[in-house]
Amino acid sequence: VACLLIMGTFTLVAVNANGLLKDLERENEMLAFVEEDFADTAILQKKLEAIPNVASVTFISRQQAMEKFLEDYPEEEMFRDLDPEILRDRFSLKIVDLERISQTKAAVKAVDGIADVNAAEEVAGGFITLRNVATVVCVALIAILFLVSVFIIANTIKLTTFDRRDEIAIMKMVGATNGFIRWPFVYEGFLLGLFSAVTGFFLQWALYEAVARSVATNDTINLITIVPFSDMWTNVAVIFAAAGMLIGVGGS
Repeated sequence: VACLLIMGTFTLVAVNANGLLKDLERENEMLAFVEEDFADTAILQKKLEAIPNVASVTFISRQQAMEKFLEDYPEEEMFRDLDPEILRDRFSLKIVDLERISQTKAAVKAVDGIADVNAAEEVAGGFITLRNVATVVCVALIAILFLVSVFIIANTIKLTTFDRRDEIAIMKMVGATNGFIRWPFVYEGFLLGLFSAVTGFFLQWALYEAVARSVATNDTINLITIVPFSDMWTNVAVIFAAAGMLIGVGGS
């Protein structure tokens, strides 16, 4: 139960971390600035939408860009009287795969009518590194805990076998086969794994909901999004049951 609970917790942390990183990836945008003398922005938008790895393209006029700037920096009084004409029309591009952001930036810059492209490649690289590190750490911890669980079950069955050594000796004397003696222990390991999976699942559910409520209470700015357990409970139940039975039978 303890090992399944720890494995489940790390897996759910990995799922939420991956979901959070995907949300951050979707929020990461690339700005493509239009040349001053280029008038047909509709055709330009279609060209940008046709570029591979571009999820969406939104046109932002000079006036909209100025309004957004003043909204983001309301304390900057000196910029309130600036003429929007000093800015450029631009397109905001959402990227599908951040790992290909450099190639996408080059393709956007090569489009006729685009003067410059602003892409936070360092930030994108940071997201990718963080996601990869989190995945490797969680997979390594889950693998180690899986082996520990097998070792625990194996020792439990070994102790049970040792405790019943006299009964086993008597059964051997009256002609019992190895399989006849062995299968009850394998069945016992199966039941231990199944019982642990059921118990661990409900404990995991309670723990997850408690943590989710705590995060929702303390995260007043909605920085962290927790995946609802109701969206994952069937997968968690199946994985717990499969892991419990596999560890129980394999350990036995």
